[in-house]
Amino acid sequence: MHFSIPETETRAGDGGAAAYVAYNIHVNGVLHCRVRYSQLLGLHEQLRKEYGANVVPAFPPKKIFTLTPAEVEQRREQLEKYMQAVRQDPTLGGSETFNSFLRKAQQETQQIPTEEVVLEVLLSNGQKVKVTILTSDQTEDVLEAVASKLDLPDDLVGYFSLFLVRETKDGAFSFVRKLQEFELPYVSVTSLHNPEFQIILRKSYWDSAYDDDVMEHRVGLNLLYAQTVSDIEHGWILVNKEQHRQLKSLQEKVSKKEFIRLAQTLKYYGYLKFDPCVTDFPEKGCHVVVSAGNNELNFQVRLPNEQIKEGSFKVTRMRCWRVTSSVPMNNGPSGSSPGKSEVKLELAFEYLMSKDRLQWVTITSPQAIMLSICLQSMVDELMVKKSGGSIRKMFRRRVNGALRRSDSQQAVKSPPLLDSPDASWEPMAKLSSKLTSVSLRGISHSSSANDVGANDFHGNYAFEGIGDEDL
Repeated sequence: MHFSIPETETRAGDGGAAAYVAYNIHVNGVLHCRVRYSQLLGLHEQLRKEYGANVVPAFPPKKIFTLTPAEVEQRREQLEKYMQAVRQDPTLGGSETFNSFLRKAQQETQQIPTEEVVLEVLLSNGQKVKVTILTSDQTEDVLEAVASKLDLPDDLVGYFSLFLVRETKDGAFSFVRKLQEFELPYVSVTSLHNPEFQIILRKSYWDSAYDDDVMEHRVGLNLLYAQTVSDIEHGWILVNKEQHRQLKSLQEKVSKKEFIRLAQTLKYYGYLKFDPCVTDFPEKGCHVVVSAGNNELNFQVRLPNEQIKEGSFKVTRMRCWRVTSSVPMNNGPSGSSPGKSEVKLELAFEYLMSKDRLQWVTITSPQAIMLSICLQSMVDELMVKKSGGSIRKMFRRRVNGALRRSDSQQAVKSPPLLDSPDASWEPMAKLSSKLTSVSLRGISHSSSANDVGANDFHGNYAFEGIGDEDL
């Protein structure tokens, strides 16, 4: 995940206490929580106690006297680097100490009390699943509650994830991010104060071979079937007239497995399609639609002469990638609130164009972080597969934290029959995107001339292990 502390706030103390500096922690460009230096120091000390001083990165030192504005800015930068370093460490970033700190801070910042609530979670076919949870329940809790309501077996829960989505004007959904272990889903969605944002359940793997595992169970089959129908209806999977006729026939026969099998042969099955953005490949300023899937990024580029060209970049030939963000100064609309400036995000990856030639390719998109997460999860799956492992895993229930269960399970309804394809459908139009899990890994050096620190890079361990096979 992309952690940043883009600004500080001077806030009044309670009960006449002195004012203090608060640090706004953003995750993926969105305010997650607001914390004080002393709170972060407490987290640091707890991590040192549990994992040792040699594992935990250095923490910005205390100051005896009141900080000057320059020192406040320096401390902000140091704390940002500290949080990024902790998150990128596989042990520290995945620890319950770190994640529970962020969850508690998120709840306190949004001032949402712990109480029982009903949360609606969408399925791909538009069906709503209502689960009774606590506002303080973390992502794993909510996912388990949804799985239980649907009667999804424990060993299939790991194939699905919860995603924050935003409904678009045409009724489709644009995927904002995958909900993570350090956040509270109810707080995350309600703190946005916008009914367009909702939570949806979708599969979270890339390799379609895992569809076989999911289709072994009735509920898994229904969820995968509903998602496939939805992706076809929204044009995320390309279908010609004859294929559409075959699919509709299978749907009328309620031949769900055969429907999915046919869909697996279609172009862009299992891909995530992102909103139109800008790239510098093959030349600067080109408009592009990026799709992530099949261990590659697919580009549909509109050249300055309006010609459209398509090409793909294999993840196994990406040496590394990075996400950079910047906040333009004083360019917001008049009357806009401080701290609301639009963040410019870029994903750049170093690609092995030929045997001895590496080249940087940049994508400028608000969804750059999601693209990065997609790349990392593809690499993770490739490495698991290369080592002979499997993503199949039992969904572990924690000893402390039994969820309130509804006695009645909810069935997944079959989607309506496919409509006839629209002859005017434009493949470059309304698209969507999705997140999958990621653990950030830095590399120790950079061959780029850009001024970016090593911790901003995501090293690709599949590059050395698998990349040569593609040359």
